[in-house]
Amino acid sequence: MMQSVRADSAPKRFFLCLVVFFSLAPLAVAGQKNTTNSKSWSGILVSSACNADEAYMEIPDCIKDIPGAKLSLYDDTTRVMYAVEAQGPVVPHLGDQVTVRGILNDDGDTIQKASVEFMSVGLAVGQKPPVFSIRDQFGRVQTLDTLKGTNGTVLLFFRSADW
Repeated sequence: MMQSVRADSAPKRFFLCLVVFFSLAPLAVAGQKNTTNSKSWSGILVSSACNADEAYMEIPDCIKDIPGAKLSLYDDTTRVMYAVEAQGPVVPHLGDQVTVRGILNDDGDTIQKASVEFMSVGLAVGQKPPVFSIRDQFGRVQTLDTLKGTNGTVLLFFRSADW
């Protein structure tokens, strides 16, 4: 009689194990870090006490060290604020234009930082530009030599909002 009880309970135990496994599997997957979103974001490091609109308007308090506030990366291209998880390496860069490389958490607004570096925009003062040719608005080919004026040259490339 004892054997028949064991034989009847084996399928029940197996079924119970399956239920437990399939109940816990999603929790185990949810606890894993999302490594498929590894990439980089560029912007300015601002105080988390500011919101995206304040950072966009360049409110001076956004680049001040505010007690209790952490640093966030404000991406001015998309007007999105990202929390930066590892604060130590970014603290000295408050107010700087930087590129942060890391992994975006599943919440979509927190970067687990892997590295931070200053963002380079354009040439340094006095640095020679690369050789280039480009068509102007009239279709004529322009080079640095054709654009050079008697007092120097200023080149401005503006990315239109409708590109």
